Amino acid sequence: MAVGLRQFTQRTGDGAGEPILDTENGEELIRVQPSVSIVVGTRAPESPGTLYITSKQVVWLSDVDRAKGYAVDFLSLSLHAVSRDPEAYPSPCIYTQIETEDDDEDVDEGSDNESVEALDLSKVTEMRLVPSDASQLDNLFEIFCECAELNPEPIEEEEEGHNWVFSADQLENEGTGEDPGWHFFQDPTNPIGHSNGDNDLANNVLRLQINDQRFEDAEEMEQENESDHHFKNAPNGEVA
Repeated sequence: MAVGLRQFTQRTGDGAGEPILDTENGEELIRVQPSVSIVVGTRAPESPGTLYITSKQVVWLSDVDRAKGYAVDFLSLSLHAVSRDPEAYPSPCIYTQIETEDDDEDVDEGSDNESVEALDLSKVTEMRLVPSDASQLDNLFEIFCECAELNPEPIEEEEEGHNWVFSADQLENEGTGEDPGWHFFQDPTNPIGHSNGDNDLANNVLRLQINDQRFEDAEEMEQENESDHHFKNAPNGEVA
């Protein structure tokens, strides 16, 4: 689920401090870049602060106001790029697009003269990071790419339950005991299987199939006996 941009005030240490990271869940600090301005949506740039890039998120903290800071998870960043086009933005920067829960709705990111408190961060879809040293842009971009690879889109898990679709390899391996958690029967046109070790169901189905085969064999034998009987009783060996 896209969380989007959010306020970040969890700091530790004296002065401007540093962000408190979720080290218990493996979050690591990757890069610290001082003297970076942040541009939220269409607003004016904030006064320079410090950029912290971790293995899970991007955090910007103001150097002058400990109550001011922003953070966004890499999972919420749908795009990041280096922008050096003055027509797109006057200063070279890292441009990012942010996924939000309101992506399909019209988003008003506010005007330059609005206060931070009036800005709904959950609806912000763009963010620019403007380092005072533009030569660091390519370096920052590479770190963004590396951290994005550490945070791939989560794959939705399939609903729990029986999966009755089997691959050709699974059908070929039926009866070999290679996969004791699955059981397959020999008729590929009617594949029946089960999971979770439901052996009673498999045995019942197998008995039904065996009984069906026995019934078919019995009917064939009865038809053959009747034919022999008619042939033996017919006059002059003629079949009635």
